[in-house]
Amino acid sequence: MSLSAAIRFFSLLALVAGSGAIVLTVLGLIPAQAFEAGNRLLTQLHAIRLWLAWLVAATATFGSLYFSEAQHLVPCKLCWYQRIAMYPLAVILLIAAIRKDHGVRIYALPVAAIGLVVSVYHYLIEWNPQWETGSCDITAPCTAPYFREFDFISLSFMAMCGFAAIIALLVFPRKEQ
Repeated sequence: MSLSAAIRFFSLLALVAGSGAIVLTVLGLIPAQAFEAGNRLLTQLHAIRLWLAWLVAATATFGSLYFSEAQHLVPCKLCWYQRIAMYPLAVILLIAAIRKDHGVRIYALPVAAIGLVVSVYHYLIEWNPQWETGSCDITAPCTAPYFREFDFISLSFMAMCGFAAIIALLVFPRKEQ
């Protein structure tokens, strides 16, 4: 797969993950009695939410490895911090999905939240380089994205969508009453 095809593919997946996170968050914040169809969707998602969260984490892990190992894009420091948050989630969520351990939220949410905060900061300094404090490497600066697909999607945006989707999947689907 060429770099441009991979960028387009993973950008579209990020948009799906980010849109899914927004939909789940909105549906999760609406009272169950107010929107019955949304409540049914959240109830149905509860059974597969761990598998979906794992799929997001595994895809993000694979994508980051593909860009760095196959396409030789050198990760910056903030990319490494995002990887430190995402890679264990792929393993933890797989084990939780196999064991049907919905209590994994206690362990996975803080890691995903930290990853989300780093991703948001990284995305912001890509657009506002003057906010960067000089802590990033000069050979792989955090302020210079390798690409901006559709004029706004970068690697940090992809990670941000992945973390947001994982958080939404772990928080909002409702168990059937």
